[in-house]
Amino acid sequence: MHVTAVIQIMKTYCRKQWLDDYGYIKMINYIRNTVQSLLLTSNGPLPWDSDEYLKPALADDPLLQIDVEELSEVTAVTLSPAADDQVSLLLQRATQAEDRAQRAEEALARAMDDLHKLKLLAQGLVLNTDTSRGPSRSGAIAELREDEDEAYFSSYGHYSIHEEMLKDKVRTESYRDFMYRNMDIFKGKVVLDVGCGTGILSMFAAKAGARKVIAVDQSEIIYQAMDIVRSNKLEDTITLIKGRIEEIGLPVEKVDIIISEWMGYFLLFESMLDSVLYARDRYLAEDGLVYPDRCNISLAAVGDTQKHSDRIAFWDAVYDFKMTCMKKAVIPEPVVEMLKPETVISEPVVIRTIDCGSVTVSELEFTEDFSLKITASTFCTVSVMFSTAPDCTKTHWKQTVFLLESPIPVKTGEELPGQITVHKNRKDPRALLITLDIAGRKQTYSLQ
Repeated sequence: MHVTAVIQIMKTYCRKQWLDDYGYIKMINYIRNTVQSLLLTSNGPLPWDSDEYLKPALADDPLLQIDVEELSEVTAVTLSPAADDQVSLLLQRATQAEDRAQRAEEALARAMDDLHKLKLLAQGLVLNTDTSRGPSRSGAIAELREDEDEAYFSSYGHYSIHEEMLKDKVRTESYRDFMYRNMDIFKGKVVLDVGCGTGILSMFAAKAGARKVIAVDQSEIIYQAMDIVRSNKLEDTITLIKGRIEEIGLPVEKVDIIISEWMGYFLLFESMLDSVLYARDRYLAEDGLVYPDRCNISLAAVGDTQKHSDRIAFWDAVYDFKMTCMKKAVIPEPVVEMLKPETVISEPVVIRTIDCGSVTVSELEFTEDFSLKITASTFCTVSVMFSTAPDCTKTHWKQTVFLLESPIPVKTGEELPGQITVHKNRKDPRALLITLDIAGRKQTYSLQ
């Protein structure tokens, strides 16, 4: 005989049999394990009373994830006393829950795939941004938070880097000789030293007759600079301030002269010139001067097949194993080293002249065409930018070398045309992205 009363199936199981959470769990696992007839009865012990049915019969059973208190909200159905129909209904609901879970997993997988594609797109934008769309935001260095710039200044807290710079006679003696030979420029003037380090330039300025020198540095080396200044009895002339020039205040409204050793690899690496320009626009008097006042970036071709073999062709066979995929990772990294003068195979060409008295931050990102006049018939394997030429006295700046993936055959007297684009890395504005397009071969390098 059939019962036609409309009732709620789960309410029948839980309410009529007075099942709590544990009872419900046992019931589900009992059904899963036995797949036997289930009779609705209110008399006698329930067949799933044993604690053995607390152990799930199916891993991640969706029916065990149902809140017993919400069972009263289940859609009402017409029941038959036939137990098989009731078990079938339960299994149908389980199947539907599993289907929903499967669809959710598929949706999550699609979302993760989209996220991965977005990440790759973002990386591509960082490495391959077309600067023809306009320069990066002006004053990117000035807008960096202290915690974002901590690693940069921490690197200058180590003494070895200052020892290397001080022992670079070309660098240090050039500053000294300029100031000592032009004392009339410095006599009685207020001088600002941006990024003073050990204070060597500040002391040169003081000896050259400056009335007051304000030395600024964010790195920990400034504490040694304070001791150095006192040891040389120059504390009455030189005032040292710890902090970023963009964030501190000076004890004067204007200065007459700004000096700084801001040059990095490829001249512009580290973007310290940005800070000098900030100081110029903020503190320099109307007729004030900035030193160095003018800088050039020059480019030349190099033919060094041995270097190319050691750095690039090397990956074709490493202990009899192919590692050619490494070339794609190695080539974008410029090499900073001293070149042999005899490997230079073109006349150098100036690709950018920077007037420190008038240049703007946005102008430090640029695209320039160039043409290299070849002086030897060979293979061009490298393009090189030098702060100091390979045939001059060595400096700590050395030369910045851009390795080509494949050598370019060249002949004496011919012109090798190209284009260079320089812009800041949007992710790290102290780093540079440099794109060279030579003879139709384009490669982006990351100097960081």
